[in-house]
This record gives sequence, structure tokens and C-alpha cells, in this order.
Amino acid sequence: MRTHYCGQVDESLLDSEVTVCGWVHRRRDHGGVIFVDLRDREGLLQVVMDPDEKAVFELGERVRSEYVLKITGKVRRRPAGTENSKLRSGQVELYARSMELLNAAETPPFMLDEAEDVSEERRLKFRYIDLRRPEMQRRLRLRHALTMAIRRFMDDNGFIDIETPMLTKATPEGARDYLVPSRTHEGKFFALPQSPQIFKQLLMMSGFDRYYQIVRCFRDEDLRADRQPEFTQLDVETSFMDEDGIMGLMEELVRNVFRSVLDVELPKPFPRMPYHEAMQRFGSDKPDLRIPLELVEVADLVADCDFKVFATPAKDPKGRVAALRVPKGGELTRKEIDDYTAFVGRYGAKGLAYIKVNDIAAGRDGLQSPIVKFLSDEAVKGILERTGAANGDLIFFGADKARIVNDALGALRQKIGHDRGMVEGEWAPLWVVDFPMFEYDEKEGRWFSMHHPFTAPKVSDPAELAGELDRIVSRGYDIVLNGFEIGGGSVRIHRQDMQAKVFELLGISDEEAREKFGFLLDALKYGAPPHGGIAFGIDRLAMLMAGAPNIREVIAFPKTQTAHDPLTDAPSEANPAALKELHIQVRKPPKIS
Repeated sequence: MRTHYCGQVDESLLDSEVTVCGWVHRRRDHGGVIFVDLRDREGLLQVVMDPDEKAVFELGERVRSEYVLKITGKVRRRPAGTENSKLRSGQVELYARSMELLNAAETPPFMLDEAEDVSEERRLKFRYIDLRRPEMQRRLRLRHALTMAIRRFMDDNGFIDIETPMLTKATPEGARDYLVPSRTHEGKFFALPQSPQIFKQLLMMSGFDRYYQIVRCFRDEDLRADRQPEFTQLDVETSFMDEDGIMGLMEELVRNVFRSVLDVELPKPFPRMPYHEAMQRFGSDKPDLRIPLELVEVADLVADCDFKVFATPAKDPKGRVAALRVPKGGELTRKEIDDYTAFVGRYGAKGLAYIKVNDIAAGRDGLQSPIVKFLSDEAVKGILERTGAANGDLIFFGADKARIVNDALGALRQKIGHDRGMVEGEWAPLWVVDFPMFEYDEKEGRWFSMHHPFTAPKVSDPAELAGELDRIVSRGYDIVLNGFEIGGGSVRIHRQDMQAKVFELLGISDEEAREKFGFLLDALKYGAPPHGGIAFGIDRLAMLMAGAPNIREVIAFPKTQTAHDPLTDAPSEANPAALKELHIQVRKPPKIS
């Protein structure tokens, strides 16, 4: 139907006859000559409709935005002074000699040039219109380039692409499963996979020592800007390779992808940082290293002060008192400080104490803060020295349980860094290693795996898994980029006795372990090799590479933050006949008047 894409018509085709197809991006009538910018996935082409071509001109008078046209004509150079250097086709135009209206269009719900001012809900409801925008097409094509670069690298390095089941059994991955009722097995349910974790381990036991898959996964969890109920990940598993080998190979994958897709060279090697150091310095296990702000521990300086807000957590083994110096933060207004106080409140912080440093040489008299009067001269001096404060700086404080302080000040550090233009450089990759094996959930009153229960500890004998569980270090590793975790993995447990011990420490009984993981425990008995792997979030990586504000902008048909699809209005109620066949009765909660 066409010979060329609109955006590919350039000076190399001068005086040639071409046929293009696309949508009317805009139409302009200039004193009897009609100009149409025709758009397809490759870009725009200016089409000239002259009155001398009567049939073309008459049709051109009727076309409107988003009409679908087929146009044949001669490529000619644009008149001097009308060129558009921003377009590949900007030096030429198409003189239309014949035109066919393939389809008319009603006035679209929003104009493509105005989509940035349209609500996201409306953009998602009419996603097929939104996806016509050049910016959205650029993002999805970048995503395509990303996955193609991944496949090339994996294939070149001996990995085999193997599919794993979509209908499987519920496994403890840290989020709720999406359940699928079985019609043929009354009262039983499949679960959609949160990851192919167990299956890829079984593939290692089957002798496929290098597996990968770009796979769809599902988690029924509360959503954020960088999460979706269904998401895509690069899943990788290898045998006979330790964590250094896996990290080295996957690091080269990321460098290769950035070089291929963005023509960007990332550092070699990526820095590595233990989990404990990341939490102490940045309050986060996914710090954005482009921001030159760090948390400083000051609990020892304020443990004996008269300010209980500081003294109590300073004396608590599970507490923390940390300071965050903001260079030139003295410029912050009271409203801005109040806004930051409200911000940290989202992370459980009860307030945000601060000190403004007006004149450091004047000691406490040069400081402006309601808390200074509660601090000794030694404490004030120690805080100023330890934080490296200078005139005009502001020091924020977090004092509470260590988790709350880390969450609140870690998030505040990144927000202030972006708000005040302190981001240095474009890309800052990092490996975070030596994660704790377990973490305690106070609400649940029990221990959980920080990664998952198949992660190996940094001990070789199950008997060494003794003492305080929060001191046991795992062989897990996360890869972080610009403050986002883009991948996480670990060396796995490959011995049945070690796996049984980990289940025991997690409070998983032999009966429960046999019920949920019997097939894995059996497989471990038959010569399971040492193995490990990683999974990368494709959506999140594409978001970062495209410079998009959230992952919905790099997914063709995403859900909203309430897991709703405005386009199809999913989820919807099921057909009563289907429910009856599945022996399912829907019981809605009573309405509260």
C-alpha cells in the first residue's frame, strides 16, 4: 500500500515518486494551498495539496485531524526558509498527485499536542490515541530496542530462552498472589506467578546451566509510580557460577544495553557497597549516588541530653538518631521546612527537627533552632564537626526506630537533592551486597526472608545458622541505578539440609514445606548443582532509560495506581453462569451507612 514511511522521506528521494500512509497531524490552509503534516510511526512529512491537482485539493479541503490518508506524489525540496532541521524529512515536502481517504475520524478526545495537559485517567481511557503521540512511540520503541539488546547479549553468552508456566502454585514471594479458579479441579486454584523462581531452579537441576526469559509476572499489591500488578522482568539463572561471576556478567549486560540503546558508556566496574553501609550513609538500600548528601550518626552525642525525642531512641538498641546536612539549606523558608516535615510523616516520622547554621564561629548563639537549648555545648560542637556544617547550612534530624529514621531521612535526602538541583551526573549504577538473610516483621511477629527463602546464607553448614537471625548475612545482591532497584538476585540454596534449616528458622513446618515445596525439596536430593541468578525489572529499566516519570509511560496498556484499566474498564464482574460452573459465590461486604 505504501512505498515509504513518512519520517523516512528525505533528500535521498528528491524527484522520486513515493506513496505514504498515515494520520493527519495538522492541516493548514495558506492562501489557496493546503499543507498537511502526515504522521506515522517514523515521524512527520509535509504534504502540499495544490489547486492544480483538483481531486487532491477538493479532498484536502475536507480532511481534518486524525483522518487516515494514502498519498502518492513527488518528493521536492522545500522553498528556502521553510526547512525544519528538527525533522529527518524537514528539507523536503511531498507534492500530492493522488490521495485516498482510508478512514475519516471524529474529533479526538484530546489533541496530541495538548496531551501533557490531559489527565492520566483520560489518556489511559483513550490509550490508542495517546499512543499515537511521538513521545509515546519513542518510549515504546526504546523499550523494544532494550529487549532486543538483552536478547542479543544473552544469546551471545550461551543462555537458552525457556518458557515457564503461567498457571502454577502459590509461593511466598512477599506479595499477594492473583488466584485463578480451576473448573476441572473443584475448589482448587492456580496462582499466576510472582516470578518463575522455583521453575528456573528446577531448570538448573535439569542441566540447563544458563537460562533466561523475558517473562510476565503478577503481584496483587499496593501500587506506586514504579510498580504495576502485571510487569515484565528479565529472569536469569546460572549453574556453577558464584556471586562475583554472576554480578560481573550481568554488569556487562547492563553496560552493553546502555551502549547499544543510548550510546552511553557506564563505569567499569560498578561500585559495590554492603547493605549495612548503604543504610548508615544513605538510609536506603537503593541510594541515588548522584546526590552528594549523606546521613551522619549522632546518637552518641545526644544520648544524655535533656531532649527525650533524641535521648530515648539514642539509648534504644533498635533506635537511631541521624543528621542530614543540607548545604545552603538556610535559604529554606518556614513553609518549605513544614512541607518537608509533612513529607517525612508519610514514612512514620513524628516530626523533623532542624538547626539553621547562621554563624558557626558564634557557637550556639549562631544557631537558629528550637532544640539547641536542650543540647550541651559538647553535643552542639560534635554535631557541627561531624556533619561538616558551614555558614548558611541547615541540618535536619531523624530520631526514632532505625527503620523509620532510615525510611524518612533516606527519602528526604533524595527529595531535597532533586528539589535543590543537587543531582551530579546522569547515571550512577551500584551493586548493594551482603544483605541480611532475615528481617523481622513486628506486625506479623515473625521473621521473613529479606529476598526469598531460597537465598543461600554466607555459611556452608546449617549448624552455623544459629544465634541472632538479624546477624546472618545472605549471598544476595541488588543492582541499583539512580535510586531505583533495577534488579535483584542471589546464589541459591542447593542442598536439602540447608533448605530445610532455613524453612525451620522461618517457622515453616515440615508439613507446610512438603505441601508448598515438596517437588523442590525432592529435586534437591538428586544432584542439584550450585546455582544462582537475578531478575531485572524491564519496565523500570525502560522508564529510566526513556527519562519517563513512571513505568506507566513505557507500558502500552498499563493499569492505574488502583489496578484499574480505564480503557477496558477491567476488572469487571464475572458472568453468573461462569461463577456457578466454578462453584464460586461472591459475597460483597455490607455497606456502611
